[in-house]
Amino acid sequence: MAAWLLGLGLLLGFSALGEGLARLLRLPVPGSVLGLLLLWLALGLGVVRLSWLERAADHLLGVLGLLFVPATVGFTNYLSAGAAWGLWLLVMLAGLLAGAGVTGLIASRWLRPEHPA
Repeated sequence: MAAWLLGLGLLLGFSALGEGLARLLRLPVPGSVLGLLLLWLALGLGVVRLSWLERAADHLLGVLGLLFVPATVGFTNYLSAGAAWGLWLLVMLAGLLAGAGVTGLIASRWLRPEHPA
């Protein structure tokens, strides 16, 4: 339990640090993105160990689908707006499919096992 709380605290701490820096410096970058960059830097420099974050990150990934429920409910409230939304829905769907496809191709090539020559 302590490892999970440590990981969650680190994740929230870096997120808050990024938010604070983005507001303080008036950067045109979302604070959460800045927090992730700071976390990545801390992991790369060895200040934070991946084992400290694993339990909390795995748990959050396990409930990730639930985090989209409020956004989905809010979105469905506007579906009755009619045909004006039809084009935007198609554009969003096409972007989603293109992004997922490109991500899948990159991941499959990146994770492909190398064959020794």
